[in-house]
Amino acid sequence: MNAPSREFDVEAIRADFPILTRMLDPETPMIYLDGGATSQRPRQVIDAEVSYLLRDNAAVKRGAHRMAGLATDAYEGSRERVAEFLGAPSPDEVVFTKNATEALNLVAHSLGSGDSSTPEHLRVREGDEILVTEMEHHANLVPWQELARRTGATLRWIPVAEDFTLDLSDLVSLLTERTKVLAFTHQSNVLGTVNPVATLVEAAHAVGALTVLDAAQSAPHMPFDVASLGVDLVALSGHKMLGPTGIGMLWGRYDLLEQMPPFLTGGSMIELVEMERSTFAEPPARFEAGTPPISQAVGLAAACDYLDGLGMDQVAAHERALTQRALSGLAGIDGVRVIGPALSPERTGAVSFDLAGRHPHDVGQVLDSLGIEVRVGHHCAWPLHRRFGVHGTTRASFSVHTTTAEVDAFVEGVAHTVDFFGALA
Repeated sequence: MNAPSREFDVEAIRADFPILTRMLDPETPMIYLDGGATSQRPRQVIDAEVSYLLRDNAAVKRGAHRMAGLATDAYEGSRERVAEFLGAPSPDEVVFTKNATEALNLVAHSLGSGDSSTPEHLRVREGDEILVTEMEHHANLVPWQELARRTGATLRWIPVAEDFTLDLSDLVSLLTERTKVLAFTHQSNVLGTVNPVATLVEAAHAVGALTVLDAAQSAPHMPFDVASLGVDLVALSGHKMLGPTGIGMLWGRYDLLEQMPPFLTGGSMIELVEMERSTFAEPPARFEAGTPPISQAVGLAAACDYLDGLGMDQVAAHERALTQRALSGLAGIDGVRVIGPALSPERTGAVSFDLAGRHPHDVGQVLDSLGIEVRVGHHCAWPLHRRFGVHGTTRASFSVHTTTAEVDAFVEGVAHTVDFFGALA
């Protein structure tokens, strides 16, 4: 992580995002509070991807001509930049994927491949256990459900306590000598809860389990360093960190990646191909079959530049102040129940709430009529919503370009929504 190269001036930052001037209709400016689903992109990211497409676009690693070399340099240079942003010891530990979901499926599929040449600690089989948490996004739950189904392993989970944090009181009994994997989110996309990575990693490693971290909601919002976290594998999505859609990444310790069998096979990931058999390239190429998302990787590298330029400590402080303002405002509105912890070091800027007696889709429609764009529904976390007895929530998620005025408008919009439905009663 580099030192900030600019002052954290929200109005100057907003000028970098062309879409923020958009009017939803002639009288309604847009207030975008849905970065937790997909973040907007600054001009610097857009320009980087367009510049690549206008100047250097070609297939990577497949040609001897100069354009292929320039494209390859851009792609591999992007890998180096992303590795630097993550604090990865080597760019060879960064695998580009379609998104965090694909990265997590890559790991789950590889661990369940049944390849007898794979070391025992990287093979999940019948009798083994997989541990997740009750607050997982479906992307970090369903792949492990499927792995358990395919292999006969048992899926277990750490429950969520009434205070919206993980209940670790039975962690010792949940992590056993049969546990092969502990997969958990760094930050809940619903609750905003930041989980105790060090505690979970230490407990998992004590029983020989691999740790898989879903960092899609955390890496764009706080200082992030894979080396200091101590986890074994990390999944991220570019479109949640001011980057393009269609690209994510898996970071993994190289000694693990070089022993894991591939997820997808075909061109670019091979070492030798004969009619009867093939051997596979070393990581990261082993996990990047086919033509990769080249321009998207260039855009993602530019997003890393942009975030580092702002300084992740400053990003975290800005979003923490916005979260405090939102939570304080919502606390004064009758009928609103925040589904998430109070502000603390273990809390970040995804603010979800339930409005008594009203479906979140209806709440979202009223807010949208005011130009306030939020997320509604179960946010790909059905089990978590069932845990707290709600079928869905309304979520505001803040970003580097969110202003205090927008947070105030959101709080006022929620109050207006309560009054609106009250008038209909």
